[in-house]
Amino acid sequence: MNDLTDLVGCRQCHRLIEHIASVRPRRGLQLGDYWNRPVPGFGDPAARICLVGLAPGAHGANRTGRPFTGDGAGDFMYPLLSRAGLANQPEALHRDDGLVLRDLYITNAVKCLPPDNRPNAGEFEACRPFLAEELSRLQKLRVIITLGVGAHTSLLHLLKSQGLVKRLADYPFGHAACALLPDGRWLLSCYHTSRYNVQTGRMTKEMFLDLLTLALDLVDKEQITEDSG
Repeated sequence: MNDLTDLVGCRQCHRLIEHIASVRPRRGLQLGDYWNRPVPGFGDPAARICLVGLAPGAHGANRTGRPFTGDGAGDFMYPLLSRAGLANQPEALHRDDGLVLRDLYITNAVKCLPPDNRPNAGEFEACRPFLAEELSRLQKLRVIITLGVGAHTSLLHLLKSQGLVKRLADYPFGHAACALLPDGRWLLSCYHTSRYNVQTGRMTKEMFLDLLTLALDLVDKEQITEDSG
């Protein structure tokens, strides 16, 4: 099953279904205020850049139904995406807030909220067909940004299953680590924009902006090559 029309209704992972059902709404909110099901990616269908995160946050994407919307990671990310010209506004509050991504598509490796923010191997595997379908629809995709080790490793497993990479060890994770894939796309890894990473200084605004600049430079480099050819 890899048709994205099946995604929101997917119930393959029983552990995730049970965990989502156990989430207590934030004070002042009701259960009906929560999305509480698989969260699809969103963005520009002609995007040349795709950002792949790990999984929805309990009171972020699991509540709002849109990746990195309504939590600390998104509060950090979207103002910087806007500064880089990849989003039309700095705020991401809910699905109907007018946010539009430009040349960017955002999704997660796992589409449902996992316990302790840690999907298991089977859950990563169950979601890879959906990720594969999303990436295949981005016909102009040139740069894939993996946000965190989990997303990076799961994407590499997907590329290996497609015969695009032979060894995961050839593409180690590291902030701003960049590698050219055999199909001509670029793989760019990034520390996660989690509240913990931001508070501890592992991730800063300057680091994330520099990474976005690198992604845009790679896209521009590809465009120059195509134009000159």
